[in-house]
Amino acid sequence: MNTPQLETERLILRRFRENDIDALYLILKDEAVNTFLPWFPLKSIEETRAFFDTRYAAEYAKPQAYAYAICQKKVNSPIGYIKVSMDEGYDLGYGLRKEFWHQGIVTEAGKAVIEQVRRDGIPFITATHDINNPRSGGVMIQLGMKYRYSYVEQWQPKDFPVTFRMYQMNFCQKDDGVFTKYWDNSAVHFVETDI
Repeated sequence: MNTPQLETERLILRRFRENDIDALYLILKDEAVNTFLPWFPLKSIEETRAFFDTRYAAEYAKPQAYAYAICQKKVNSPIGYIKVSMDEGYDLGYGLRKEFWHQGIVTEAGKAVIEQVRRDGIPFITATHDINNPRSGGVMIQLGMKYRYSYVEQWQPKDFPVTFRMYQMNFCQKDDGVFTKYWDNSAVHFVETDI
């Protein structure tokens, strides 16, 4: 199976299913949840179904995928998502319904996913956050990721400039290499010294 189910003390991390569309819509329609995400809040179940098809069903068709629904064990219905992309940056991304914020859920899920990708031989992961969303950076730090640099990007489809902080975790102890694509692609990039 290309997306192995994972369990933690409180959570089940599993594939999104067709019957999760309503739960996924609750996550993706919320303006607060989506403030720091590149897409606009979704407006309908139809938009959510299209999002599921392109973002999840398409991922699950690949030989290796880490795109998880975050579910509480007692309910096993998605309250958030967490994924590691299989592109060259192995980007870690996550989102969680706001009523579940500040409970350590994403950190708990993130530790399990990171351990799985490490075991499966992924060489490193990256993650980025808007500087106006420092709590997301706090999650990255709690997961053991290290700040590497900041850069400005014209965010799409929202189409406004965002300063991102890029964090990275390498799984080879001797490897301190840095993924530089975001740095290289941005005309404005710098290292913050007070992080």
